[in-house]
Amino acid sequence: MPQTRLSVQTRGQGLYEFTDEACRFVRANTADDGLLTVFVRHTSCSLLIQENADPDVKRDLSAYFARLVPRTDDPAMDYLVHRLEGPDDMPAHIKTALTQVSLSIPVAGGSPVLGTWQGIYLFEHRDRPHRREIVLHLSP
Repeated sequence: MPQTRLSVQTRGQGLYEFTDEACRFVRANTADDGLLTVFVRHTSCSLLIQENADPDVKRDLSAYFARLVPRTDDPAMDYLVHRLEGPDDMPAHIKTALTQVSLSIPVAGGSPVLGTWQGIYLFEHRDRPHRREIVLHLSP
């Protein structure tokens, strides 16, 4: 069962698409059907399958999550205890808990079965740049 690791360099909070890399991995390792598992090895970012046609979707998702879970220096977040790693860290963990760190994507005919406008994204929840590691695993 083939497996590889991708590195995604982020520039701060936002969505970073890596659909092409995932599709290349699948094409290089199968000619049939199977299941692609995508897993991110971090607790302050997550994974999403989301629209990749209109950039406003990415902006709106980022704005929504910023309102849903503000930084710890916002008075609404006074109840949080974990603050040692900066005002964006605990909110990043909460955003990850609300989303997911693993995706399962069917593969048919050697390609992930994604919809026309679907892309695979790393959703970075921290303010500063990070290098994130994503594991791709293909099962028959």
